[in-house]
Amino acid sequence: MKKTLILISLIASGFAGATENWMRYSAISPDGQTIAFSYQGDIFTVPVKGGDAKQITSHTAYDYMPVWSNDSKKIAFASNRFGNFDVFLVDKEGGLPNRLTFHSANDFPYDFTASNDKVVFGSSRLDHPKSMQFPTGTLSELYEVSVNGGREIQFLSIPAEAVNFSKDGNFMLFHDVKGYEDEWRKHQTSSVARDLILYDVKNKNFKKLTDWNGEDRNPVFIDNNSYYFLSEKSGSFNVWKGSVNGGAAEKVTDFKTHPLRFLSKSDDGILCFGYHGDIYTFSNGVAQKIEITVRKDNSKNDLEIIHVGGNASEFAVSPNGNEIVYVFKGDVFVSSVEFGTTKRITNTPEMERSVSFSPDGKKILFAGERNKSWNVYEVTKVHVDEKSFFNSTLLKETALVETADEEFDPKYAPNGEEVAFLKERTTLCVYNLKTKLVRTILPGSYNYSYSDGDQYYTWSPDSKYFLVQFFEFDRWNSDIGLVSASGKDKPLNLTQSGYGNSMPKFSQDG
Repeated sequence: MKKTLILISLIASGFAGATENWMRYSAISPDGQTIAFSYQGDIFTVPVKGGDAKQITSHTAYDYMPVWSNDSKKIAFASNRFGNFDVFLVDKEGGLPNRLTFHSANDFPYDFTASNDKVVFGSSRLDHPKSMQFPTGTLSELYEVSVNGGREIQFLSIPAEAVNFSKDGNFMLFHDVKGYEDEWRKHQTSSVARDLILYDVKNKNFKKLTDWNGEDRNPVFIDNNSYYFLSEKSGSFNVWKGSVNGGAAEKVTDFKTHPLRFLSKSDDGILCFGYHGDIYTFSNGVAQKIEITVRKDNSKNDLEIIHVGGNASEFAVSPNGNEIVYVFKGDVFVSSVEFGTTKRITNTPEMERSVSFSPDGKKILFAGERNKSWNVYEVTKVHVDEKSFFNSTLLKETALVETADEEFDPKYAPNGEEVAFLKERTTLCVYNLKTKLVRTILPGSYNYSYSDGDQYYTWSPDSKYFLVQFFEFDRWNSDIGLVSASGKDKPLNLTQSGYGNSMPKFSQDG
């Protein structure tokens, strides 16, 4: 008989309280009268002097990134009402939004054209055939669509974000994107840090305005010769003033501790930006925090019954086949295969992952993000006569490897005597459960990590060897290596094919 696992959990959302003071993606209207912003997944507006906010959208989807039309009568925004993010247009007083884009890629609005009849937005759809950049969804293109809807047209093939047009429409400012770096990472300096670019719309040529190895973002025109932007030159993001003709930029604001975000400007020169969840204006050299009251009902109940069917992020079956351990919403659960009876193993604000049973089924292994780093933990039943985790009473959690280093992706040795794990993403190590000592099996110099969890290794059935993916010849293709679990030998290259090789596995007899 086919059985379906259903977990019923009672979870306190806490969403409203957790984000009560965080208003993001602020944008001041060109006439300087109103500020639009995103709050709890909806678009609101508030007078520039502050006061009661007006809710413009109220959909259960996530609405954000409001952008004003040049006449201050319309607001474009991004919403995932149909699965991915599309561009919508709504009247400044609210009402039913008009959907402008229908592509399966995410679309994010940046600005209206000077003629006010088109919305310019970013999307990762299709590079120009002559493009020399790496074809990846990370590097978007720029498109425009009529405010009345219709077919989108590619405006630029290169990645251009935070677009801002000059009043005459002859020039466009934007910051570029060169690589994978997370946009919210602070104080990163590298070759992929964002720079500011001036684009001559008529002559179709570009001028690079900034070139230091840190972040410059979010430029807005003052006039055709000067602009404001956000920069980390002073430590945290602050407002700076630059000239399209070159020369040293001038620091305008001096906020400490937290970065400024979401810079916009009205036609009469009032700047607007976000700082630590609040919205500020800046005029005549004075920054003013806007006092905003948001009167909004919760979009869902504080307590919610969630039926879990197929939403586990990962799972492992016990050796006897009677129960499964899995991760749901970042916590570890165990359920009976036959009855669906469920036991919650962890209940932490941090994330857990990489779950598995010990070879004898008496222990559960996982990685947890605790004390500011990933660590390796083991859970056992306090009462040894209890046969299963799903109906156990008391559990004991033990930290096996807990240091300041990042340690995750743990796996028991088939003999149950040791635990392998990755340290700092690329170094393969083994922890001995008896001696509690750690030894290195494969140094991190043999690997390179592009993203969290992209490494691979597996134990041999006799617990004496590992199969690994590794780079031996300083080139970007992986070979399959056999390495002793003693940690005393270099890996033996089993492939040497010159092509990429991955996901090796032993036969059952090793």
